[in-house]
Amino acid sequence: MKPDHTPHILVTNDDGLTAPGLGALATALAQVSRVTVIAPDHNWSAAGHSKTMHKPLRADPGQLPNGMPALVTTGAPADAITLGLLGLAESPVDLVVTGINRGANLGSDVTYSGTVTAAMEGTLGDVAAFAISLDTFDPTADYTVAASFAARLAQVVLAHSLPPRTLLNVNVPARPAAQLQGVRVTRLGCRIYRDALIRREDPFGHPYYWIGGEAPTGVAEEGTDLWAVAQGYISITPLQLDFTAYPLLEQIRCWGVEAAGFWSPPAPTSTPPSEEEP
Repeated sequence: MKPDHTPHILVTNDDGLTAPGLGALATALAQVSRVTVIAPDHNWSAAGHSKTMHKPLRADPGQLPNGMPALVTTGAPADAITLGLLGLAESPVDLVVTGINRGANLGSDVTYSGTVTAAMEGTLGDVAAFAISLDTFDPTADYTVAASFAARLAQVVLAHSLPPRTLLNVNVPARPAAQLQGVRVTRLGCRIYRDALIRREDPFGHPYYWIGGEAPTGVAEEGTDLWAVAQGYISITPLQLDFTAYPLLEQIRCWGVEAAGFWSPPAPTSTPPSEEEP
């Protein structure tokens, strides 16, 4: 980034335009950069890396509850970033920041989270990105501390950049600033889900289902994001989009799957002549 260049940050979330975390984030980032907000028109929590290819998308002018201008899209969080990077946000975009999510995104939550996967979409567009979440579902939660940290981290990421195909996942404990223990760089922990299938019937007697159950837990092993947040630390976890399980490459080759004769295409079958042929 050139020294005289004012950084430009593209912002979205998965909780929707009116979520308090989005307004707090955009306000804090606007103190250190130019900000463009493109937000979904409704809640997309647990949408994962959804991308709309089968219908048109809209992106209409709107504003956040705090009065900041925004574009409001009918698409998913990842769509919001795609729309911005493909031209709806003034170029260049130097950084993508997503959040502040209502509820933590720890361990394998990152595969479900619309907030985290929207940051992944920025990474796929060759733009540095991070997602930030607050570890609470309290509707009266204060996002000020998390927003302030996001603004500070944005400055650091803009100064140092990130390697290609990587992003940061940030989780902030829901504590006053004075009660935070500091910051830890962590690895993903082991999330434990306690889902249950809930069956009900509609007025016509037809079954329908909810995926319910108790809130997820996790293994708070030291050095993980789960441990850090439980101990009162802000967690920063670097993620990479290369999912390859490198230790398994040679092991699977030892199964003989690459050997000649392990598999060959089936022999073509003869097609019976049609009735029109002589």
